[in-house]
Amino acid sequence: MAQLTFLGAARTVTGSKYLFEHAGQRVLFDCGLFQGLKALRLRNWDDFPVRPDSIDAVVLTHAHLDHVGYLPRLVAQGYQGRIFCTGGTADLCRLVLPDAGRIQEEDARQANKHGYSKHHPALPLYSEADALRVLTQLQPLGYHRPFEVAPAVTVEFVPAGHLLGSAYVLARLSGAGTILFGGDLGRYRRPVLRDPADAVDADVVLVESTYGDRDHAADEGGQALAEVIRDTVRRGGKVIIPSFAVGRVEELLYWVRRLEQERQIPVVPVYVDSPMATEALRFYTARVSELDPDMRPAQKGVSVFGSVRFQTIASPQQSKALTASRQSAIIISSSGMATGGRVLHHMAAGLPDPKNTVLFVGYQAAGTRGRLLVDGAGDVRIHGRQIPVAARVVKIDSISAHADRGEILHWLGTLPRRPGRLCLVHGEPSPMDALKALVKDRLGWDAQTPAHAERIDV
Repeated sequence: MAQLTFLGAARTVTGSKYLFEHAGQRVLFDCGLFQGLKALRLRNWDDFPVRPDSIDAVVLTHAHLDHVGYLPRLVAQGYQGRIFCTGGTADLCRLVLPDAGRIQEEDARQANKHGYSKHHPALPLYSEADALRVLTQLQPLGYHRPFEVAPAVTVEFVPAGHLLGSAYVLARLSGAGTILFGGDLGRYRRPVLRDPADAVDADVVLVESTYGDRDHAADEGGQALAEVIRDTVRRGGKVIIPSFAVGRVEELLYWVRRLEQERQIPVVPVYVDSPMATEALRFYTARVSELDPDMRPAQKGVSVFGSVRFQTIASPQQSKALTASRQSAIIISSSGMATGGRVLHHMAAGLPDPKNTVLFVGYQAAGTRGRLLVDGAGDVRIHGRQIPVAARVVKIDSISAHADRGEILHWLGTLPRRPGRLCLVHGEPSPMDALKALVKDRLGWDAQTPAHAERIDV
């Protein structure tokens, strides 16, 4: 009997991991890091439920840390097999995983230096060296090319429209049917990335439910973003945008460039203060054939992401100078939920000043600084200090890379037939339960919402 165990993203939006066991084989689909609430983050330190060296293959849907960020820990604990993914995902993993290792080490150093950890000494979950070992195990595969990743288990990647290289994975199981691992589902009629491909026939389907209880606001040609920029520049402030270093930065730059060209916003300096985001831009440019057709530059060598006064920040010294500057500017820096990275320095300096705006453009998980600020916190703790919040805090959902409930229902409607089992994953309980009821009402299908560590027969 084939079995599937939900080791992450089960009634939460983080830590995606699904362990499939069949005919003596073990294949792990996604290997994400838990983020957000402390109770979730502590799971990263638990022993893996099975011996990592007993896993035959790992298959990735895309390169966001909540889907790949646990890989260095898994490899450090003994996993030696191949890690299958698309070429775009492999490219981005080469950026995000070493960076995650460096951040883990730096956070431990800062905690030890300033004494704000309960652990003595504070240790990183994994190191940059652990992350670099992972990269040697990546095995890129093309879209729509079935490949046997373990005896009796063949996978095929299908474009998901969520991130460069993102896919949902069709797993064909000898004698046990098919499973469709939805990963994160992208959006329809959005810039930069192509729309998600139609769903493919499967007996069991897993689909995300991040925004299962709402529809995204229409972006109306970027008007919400334009209003935030115009208002902040009028006040003489900075627009500080915590952003996921890969995926979100590209769409932000697309909109800033377009709004400048349409003369809807003033021309001000636009900085990307994230070495990883800068490298990701190069990968997006190199894989322009995988993007929307209108992202192809009219002239060779012209970037489709660069605004008039666009600049990338390379060194820590440049970043510190930008933090200290009082000039109006748009600053895009990681991380997207304000859990780490250079954006924390910009926020620590900028939050006490009412002229500034901190703009969130993606999902903010429970327990993150981003969620606290969006929910109206009067102060937040950054690098061991309580920082008062006087700046304007804004959240725009129209730039989200996750499908909303209408888009999820649309994608499910492209399935050739009703699946034998539908599992909702990657969502907090309230949106997940709302989507479950909506699927029943609109499609007449029953959906399951598996709990953490729950095992089902497939």
